[in-house]
Amino acid sequence: MRIHSRSVVICAVMFALAGAALWWYGRSGEEKIAHSTTVPVRVVAVKQQDVPRYVSGIGSVLSLHSVVIRPQVEGVLTRLLVKEGQWVKQGDLLATIDDRGIRASLEQAKAQLGQSQAQLQVAGVDLKRYKLLSTDNGVSRQTLDQQQALFNQLQATVLGNQAAIAAAQVQLSYTQIRSPVTGRVGIRNVDEGNFLRVADAQGLFSVTQIDPIGVEFSLPQHMLPTLQGLLKAQSPAAVQAYLEGDGDSGGTLLGEGRLTLIDNQVAANTGTIRVKAEFDNADARLWPGQLVTLKLQTALDQKALVVPPQVVQRGIDGHYVYRIVGDKVESVPVKVLYQDSTLNIIAGVSSGDKLVSDGQSRLKPGATVEVAAEAPPPQDVAERQVQP
Repeated sequence: MRIHSRSVVICAVMFALAGAALWWYGRSGEEKIAHSTTVPVRVVAVKQQDVPRYVSGIGSVLSLHSVVIRPQVEGVLTRLLVKEGQWVKQGDLLATIDDRGIRASLEQAKAQLGQSQAQLQVAGVDLKRYKLLSTDNGVSRQTLDQQQALFNQLQATVLGNQAAIAAAQVQLSYTQIRSPVTGRVGIRNVDEGNFLRVADAQGLFSVTQIDPIGVEFSLPQHMLPTLQGLLKAQSPAAVQAYLEGDGDSGGTLLGEGRLTLIDNQVAANTGTIRVKAEFDNADARLWPGQLVTLKLQTALDQKALVVPPQVVQRGIDGHYVYRIVGDKVESVPVKVLYQDSTLNIIAGVSSGDKLVSDGQSRLKPGATVEVAAEAPPPQDVAERQVQP
């Protein structure tokens, strides 16, 4: 019985040793196979180039001059000389108001001036005569003083009549409404024949300047020193305006302008500061009230080391990249100096280094890699498809 139990124990130990040996050799084989497996990757070369730095924000387009045309005298609107949406220049005649009453007042003031001038002329002749007679006591001193006072009074009356004529002429000029700015006429609120009042809440229409045009946007307050430096620079800082949301994706560029103004205070509730830029807008691609994405160039990095964003990986200890050395890879720590949606500026590598751009998830330092061929450009593929 004892011999049988001992045999069972010996057999069990032998089976355990055999199983352990099989597991060990199997694991060694898997490790060898795994170690000998190559990982397909795509690579890019580190480029050296000048890179402009930008800061982005959402802004609103606003006209530099937008004027609501209102009447300055009351009367019937006799003519509208412009149409809605028409482009006008500064000084162009836009509308006329019935001026007959004001012209009558002007003629009356001119008649009163003529009357006063005639009276002044007579008083002047009498005053001259009285002065000659007063030398030998031909008239009393009192009479001479009264004539001098009458002459002065009539002089003042003439000045008053001239002022009335000037006021009537100003009122008459208000009956011809001219454009104060160069711009575009908006939607009309009145028609010919309407009676216009100075106290009317609505104007006739608005004239809005389109070219040049401004854009207002906000940036974080920590950008203030940078903005001040840009305004002091010899050449204006460049600002690009895109359709809202397209600034980082290479969307529709609406215009290129220049930084012109920083607001005189920071908004305490948001911690931002308002900034203005001015754009030449001859083709009217920027429109008042439109929301746009702004990109302000803040600096230019010369001879920067540039890679696509997907090349840089983030680990526990910071950013790193996989660099190709022969047929293997090594992990290289890098410092990201600047990044946007299209590129990263890094330090820690050299120009021309081959870095892994796709396939990093299967890599570790020392892994063997196989560089995959680059896909042909789309036009080459299309050419191949049309070939017989």
